[in-house]
Amino acid sequence: MAESSGSEYQEQFSCPVCLDPLKEPVTIPCGHSYCMSCITDCWDQKDQMPPYHCPQCRETFTQRPVLKKNTVLAEMMEKLQKTSIHTASCSQEVSCVECDFCTTEKNRAVKSCLQCLASFCEAHLQPHYQSPAFMKHKLVKVSTHIQENICLNHGKLLDVYCQDDSQCICYLCMINNHKGHSVVSVECEWTNKRKVLKKTKVTCQMMIQERERGQQELSGAVKTFKSSAQEAVEECKEVLNGVMCTLEKKCSEMNDLIRAQEKQLDQELTELRQRDEEIQKLLITDNQVHFLKSFQSLCVLPTFQDLPSITQQTSLKDILFSVLRGVLEDVLQKETFKTLQDVSNVHVAEPPKTSNEFLRYFCQLHLDPNTAHENLILSEGNRKVSGTDKVQRYPDHPDRFEWFRYILCRESLNGRCYWEVECSGRNWAVAVCYKGISRKALTDNGRLGFNKKSWRFGYFQENFGFIHDKVRVPIPAASRIGVYLDHKAGTLSFYSFDGKMTLLHRVQTTFTEPLYPAFQILEDSSVRIIQKRGVQNECY
Repeated sequence: MAESSGSEYQEQFSCPVCLDPLKEPVTIPCGHSYCMSCITDCWDQKDQMPPYHCPQCRETFTQRPVLKKNTVLAEMMEKLQKTSIHTASCSQEVSCVECDFCTTEKNRAVKSCLQCLASFCEAHLQPHYQSPAFMKHKLVKVSTHIQENICLNHGKLLDVYCQDDSQCICYLCMINNHKGHSVVSVECEWTNKRKVLKKTKVTCQMMIQERERGQQELSGAVKTFKSSAQEAVEECKEVLNGVMCTLEKKCSEMNDLIRAQEKQLDQELTELRQRDEEIQKLLITDNQVHFLKSFQSLCVLPTFQDLPSITQQTSLKDILFSVLRGVLEDVLQKETFKTLQDVSNVHVAEPPKTSNEFLRYFCQLHLDPNTAHENLILSEGNRKVSGTDKVQRYPDHPDRFEWFRYILCRESLNGRCYWEVECSGRNWAVAVCYKGISRKALTDNGRLGFNKKSWRFGYFQENFGFIHDKVRVPIPAASRIGVYLDHKAGTLSFYSFDGKMTLLHRVQTTFTEPLYPAFQILEDSSVRIIQKRGVQNECY
């Protein structure tokens, strides 16, 4: 009965957005209830324009509903809190965990102890409540992941989190291998990362809504185009026998292209919904170490191409009757090509012109310790890298640069992205490259700017400039650098800041795979990635 009651509470009295018990509950016209702040945040998103949607059932409202506190739900939540009704999320995996202390008939465990590293049934759990020796032990919901809380090197509890290396460690690891690093308790980091993951879930749901809207627009485009094409064929049949084959061929091409777009959106929706389910499962776990180990892979959402822009096309019938028979086929081909471009969303976007426009595409980047050369020092939460002549003891990793003093960011770039860096010294470079750039070879295949896989901006042999595929372009020196990438348009731009933004160099090419921000730093130089408060964009 307790399990049933908890499940009912979890489903009926939790906010679908933040997954926590309803706070200041409001009910929108479709009948679904949310926290006042959660539904307000959803509708306040920049890209959330009328009509407004219910995040759960997708019902639309032409005008933004007025939100009023649901007093009945509010009173119900107060009563539930007074009677200490908690969410029960007992999965099949947890229900089969047996007590580690039962010797004959194994009873089902009800709690796990992070100090004892064992699970206990109700009877064997009593010493933890009664004996002073066990009073400080931390009990959590029964879990099969209990062994993940132990350091494999020292056999101690993983109760410390190293922010520099993004990993859970024990106190002996902190003393021996992470001396001088920024560390906090696992519980503190778990609390902060859980907040971030909740925001990621809201963004994921908004992306699902966008893809569903795009799906509807594509379906409508198929119906409209079929109707227009059929009407044109029927009415022009007698006088347009010479161009009917062309018309039907173009109709088939556009139909195939739209179907391909529909298939792509289906794949994206499936991936986003799967990620949303994984995030929800992780949010309800109490195992903090398991949460932190799984956090990084779930927090970063996949990136997709912009949604196709479906606009109302000129009626094919009007086009056919507006021109002379001798030039009809040429006009039809031009108009059909225009439609194909609109459906494919083929365009070269104009780069931003003001600081506020650039901030729309601002990305929060993080340096990847697994790629850092041994003569590089990371600091400020993996946002700053400095050169040194002292060897740093990084663990072996296949992604680490062995010869050149390079480091990559964790995030891949595939879309429109903008970031800024502050550089000091006269031995640094800011670059982008493909993931496949060589890490172990002392050849041009592993040198930023000396191959077709990388684009480099900064100092080289005491001269400042841009290098790609060994071709150098001299440029005036700068220390505050802004980088704007439009991956689809093949544009890479570098800007300087001296009271205003000044374009230093722009590349126009074709990028064949995602790019990664890269940096070179020698002695007495450093690069710091700039953060922007209030900017929630993440690069992928």
